Parts: sequence; C-alpha cells; structure tokens
Amino acid sequence: MKIEPFLLRPAGKDYLWGGNRLNDDFAKGIDMQPLAETWECSTHPDGPSTVASGPFAGQSLPEVLRAHPEFLGSHIHSSDGQLPILIKFIDARQDLSVQVHPSDAYAREHENGQLGKSEMWYVLDTVGDASLICGFNRTIDRQTLRQSLLDGSVERYLQKVRIQKGDVFFIPAGMVHAIGAGALVAEIQESSNLTYRMYDYGRPDKDGKPRPLHIDRALDVADLTGGITPRQPLRVLRYAPGRASELLCRCRYFVVERWVINTERIRAMAPLAATDRSFQVLLCVDGCGVAFPEGGDALPFFRGDCLFVPAGSVPLRLHGRAQLLNVFC
Repeated sequence: MKIEPFLLRPAGKDYLWGGNRLNDDFAKGIDMQPLAETWECSTHPDGPSTVASGPFAGQSLPEVLRAHPEFLGSHIHSSDGQLPILIKFIDARQDLSVQVHPSDAYAREHENGQLGKSEMWYVLDTVGDASLICGFNRTIDRQTLRQSLLDGSVERYLQKVRIQKGDVFFIPAGMVHAIGAGALVAEIQESSNLTYRMYDYGRPDKDGKPRPLHIDRALDVADLTGGITPRQPLRVLRYAPGRASELLCRCRYFVVERWVINTERIRAMAPLAATDRSFQVLLCVDGCGVAFPEGGDALPFFRGDCLFVPAGSVPLRLHGRAQLLNVFC
C-alpha cells in the first residue's frame, strides 16, 4: 500500500472567552459563535479531527489510525490508534481562566488513567497589550494561595508576561498559567483535556451560573515556586533549498520546528522525507502552498490548514510561500 499524506478538518469549541478570528482569518467555516478553539490534529474523544482528503476522506482520524497503527510510527506505542499529542488554534477574545494541568503520574492515579498535560504555545498574533500568565511573581505557600483564590486577590501573585507575534512558551504540567485577551495562539500539547480551573474572574457561564472551580486538585499539582521569568529560546535558522527551519521546542512529548517555505525564486521545491519512526504534522500558520506527494495528487494548503504525514509516507515536495509548524514525536 502506498502511504500518502492527507489534510485534516478540525473539531470546534465554543468556549465563552473565544472570538471570531478562526473563522474570519483562517476561513474555518465552523458554525459556532464564538469559535474559541479548533482541534486541528486530534484523536481525543472530546474532539476528534476528520480526514479531509484522499482515500480516507470523511473518516475520523481515530478510525484511520485504529485501522492503520503503522501510520503512527515505530516510536509511538499505542494499542488503540491514539495520538500522543493534540494540536490546536486558540483565539482568546477574553482572558482564559487561571488554570493548571496535572502530571501524567497524578492523572493516572486520580483521573482514571488519563494523560496529564504539558503544552507549548506559539504566538501567531496579538491585539492590544496582550499578555500571558506563567507561574507566580514570588514563591507562595499553599494556604496563602488557597485564601487568595477564595477572596479574589490571587492576581497580585501571578506573573504576567507581555507577548508579541512569534513568541514561544513551554508550559509544563504543574505551571499555573492563562492566555490573555487578544492572543491568537497555536498550541501543541499532550493528548489530554484535563484542566483544573483555579480562578475565573467571577464570570458566569452562558446560563448565568458561576463556572466550576477545581481548587483542591489544582493545589495538589501546582508548582508554587515563583520569580522565574520565562525566556525566549535561542532560535537558529538553518537553510536548505527553498526552506529555512528552526527548532522551537523539544521535550519528552513532542518536537516542534518552524519551517519557512519560499520557492518563488528557485526552480527546486522544498523536500520533506517521512520517517518510519514517527508521523509528522504540518500546520500552516501563514501563507499558502502546495504539497506534492511522490506519485500522488497535489494537496493545496492555505493558512490554517493541517496536513498529516503518516510514518512511512511517500516523500513530499513543498512549493509556495508559507510558514509551517512541523510537529513530530
């Protein structure tokens, strides 16, 4: 069987803090108002992606990977065709809640064997003075934090970081965090939907009721160390014909590279060689182009599109002017 890449169609989420940019700027065409998140590459039961091209078109990504576990790669140990990662776009029209995610060990013990959640954010755009919350501005003890969450004074302890387009942040399990209003973000994370909401600015849900908090479990897993200012990673561009690339993040769960494709002025396309070790996911964050699988049909892609490259896929050549996140395990 000749293995070829295929485009994905995302699942949408209408969380109350979301905006309209994923439809307006990325032409998602999802009938949700607001459209807060799109789960671009997901096998999670809360929002699986759907295959949008090729012989598997119309099937869910979990269906395809259950039938073809070899698409995951030799490095991925999965008996049920589940991806170890989840890739999203996030449009924050309002501040997200202050939250924390558990580690794998805590989630296995307390959340019926689920995965914990470490994640990476790549800032696509900002509106106004957008910021993120990353940990605390000083070390805090558990009782002080609990009291500040109950009386609403917790914001005085949170570390806010101004952000700009192109910034990268790694948020390990246990780091208290929040995405601020005005941020448009690509998120790469473990395949988990476990979130412990600590503080939500007193906002009601769509029914006028307070959104539930998970303070006890959040206090169990939160890293209370403060005063560690996030720094941008050293980023070095490496050049090849038609392409420049840089490493954004490497952790135990995933690797993320940024690729800049520009074949307008050369007569050679940018190659992508699949491996047998891991699948790859190409997320177009700017521009557009065409992927040419060897011996297969051309796959045009546009800003916001997501291309799944199975392990062992035929080689690809990329043409166009675009920026991509290349994600693999």
